[in-house]
Amino acid sequence: MPLKKIAAPQQTRLQPIPPFELRKFLESAGIKRTIAKYARSAVVFAQGDPAGDVFYIQLGSIKLSVLSRTGKEAVVAMLGAGDFFGEGCLAGQQRRMATASALSATTVLVIEKNQMLEMIHNEPALAERFLTHMLSRNIRIEEDLIDQLFNSSEKRLARTLLLLARYGKDDQPLTLPKLSQETLAEIVGTTRSRVNFFMNKFRELGFIEYNGKIKVNSSLLTVVLRD
Repeated sequence: MPLKKIAAPQQTRLQPIPPFELRKFLESAGIKRTIAKYARSAVVFAQGDPAGDVFYIQLGSIKLSVLSRTGKEAVVAMLGAGDFFGEGCLAGQQRRMATASALSATTVLVIEKNQMLEMIHNEPALAERFLTHMLSRNIRIEEDLIDQLFNSSEKRLARTLLLLARYGKDDQPLTLPKLSQETLAEIVGTTRSRVNFFMNKFRELGFIEYNGKIKVNSSLLTVVLRD
């Protein structure tokens, strides 16, 4: 009796799971949010204001600064497109601990606290991205503290310029938003004259370029890595 030919089983091709696109998700029609635009130097919220919303930067950059009782200002974070800020309200923060102001023309999504909590609960991919954001922010704070305690002002300035230029992110140009040397001094924790001295030194060595804006070359990393 001839053997019956058995057909080979058909292989089922698994369709790749599309990556979660955070910006597209937050901009979708089902999300209750407000789009707000701020001119350069405009204040998004001030230290001491009631905290009830979370912000997501679509375009531009944001400076977070804290003012002491004696009137001294310290810049605690510089944020760009794709970053959240104001998320302290999700953990029960009643008042803003810092002032958020626009470093350049900036567009943000404003998401009400309860809506953000609901989205995090119902959308695992969003929750994962938000957790990654919070962990990255925590690591950055620890690195900033170590930098402030142990590194020279020259190294702190070099690291600040690289961070502001989004060094290491392939989709980001190494170009800074327009910043005054006073602002850089506040971030680094030094004087404007020291910032001016090191900026001129970096330019002479080819680490940075001035062309309207400040362009940061990857060679600036050698200052940070130098013993």
